[in-house]
Amino acid sequence: MKLRDGRRPPVARAKNWSYVHIKGKPTSFDIAHLTGVSQSTVSRALRGSPLVSEETRQRVKAAADQLNYKVDKNASNLRSQHSGTLALLLFEDPTADDSHINPFFLSMLGSITRACALRGYDLLISFQQLSDDWHADYADTKKADGIILLGYGDYLVYRDKLQKLAEQGTRSVRWGAVLPDQPDVSIGCDNFQGGHAVAAHLLQQGCRRIAFLGDASSHYPEFFDRYRGYVAALQEAGVDVDDALQVDAIESTEQAGYEAQEQLLERGVPFDAVFAASDLIAMGAMRALADRQIKVPEQAAVAGFDDIPMARFLNPPLTTVLQDTKLAGETLVDNLLQLIRHDPVQTQLLPVKLVARRSSQYGT
Repeated sequence: MKLRDGRRPPVARAKNWSYVHIKGKPTSFDIAHLTGVSQSTVSRALRGSPLVSEETRQRVKAAADQLNYKVDKNASNLRSQHSGTLALLLFEDPTADDSHINPFFLSMLGSITRACALRGYDLLISFQQLSDDWHADYADTKKADGIILLGYGDYLVYRDKLQKLAEQGTRSVRWGAVLPDQPDVSIGCDNFQGGHAVAAHLLQQGCRRIAFLGDASSHYPEFFDRYRGYVAALQEAGVDVDDALQVDAIESTEQAGYEAQEQLLERGVPFDAVFAASDLIAMGAMRALADRQIKVPEQAAVAGFDDIPMARFLNPPLTTVLQDTKLAGETLVDNLLQLIRHDPVQTQLLPVKLVARRSSQYGT
């Protein structure tokens, strides 16, 4: 039955919603009549607006489920001026295959994808184009409501891009180091604590000449924080920090680790352990040690950072630092959605965990 103007008559409210039947496709007006709230309240409740109480939100959701109501995503986006899409922009890393994606980010990519799906957002994945105005492109064309950034290379060069994003009001969240003067919101792991944990563990294994393979400057702040944690652990144990035991490995690649380990060996300084700033660097270092017939861990202990999946399958399995990529992905998405809703967001550090495996059992 329809009214003269073509509309359906209001839905009768019922204490038991199982008896309510709607002819044709249900609308938000039907839910409003059924629940006794306004249509605008229904729309806000279904969008997850913080302006609606949890009790009302649950009541509206229950009515929507009962009526088998489906949100018209396109119409909703037009009204809200939102695309319903988040952008994930990856930094292109040098890799042995054609992916150009750091293996550490692959597991985080899965977590971000699932988090977006659970929160009703599509995910647009692309690479950052540092030579172009990629920041302006994503902001001005409205391709996405916000941007998640994974990876960035030299931070001192990259910071200008982040500053431009902030100045034009682009909502973005970055996975990376937490710095006092950063222009953006970042989520990162506690790199200092992770570096401290690795060095303390190697000291407990009886190592005293612990090398560090990785950049130790503000250009690569995550590696630098790991180095600072390593230095702090040595100093607390009363062990001198020998600058000759630190070798730059700027890229997080096996090749960079191999070359850094070769450079350390060429210096001729004694060492009994190697702390690599990433698992990939550690893998390269282990290959260089094997080429020189130096046994791991009998003659030199080795540890990495990241706990990428292949770390446990190395021979020997690699001691490393676990970063919770599931929590990281969910936190990145949730913080970006808070920015989109104009809710307050704070930069934060996530905890890390040392994973001890056979590669660090020095002398065994």
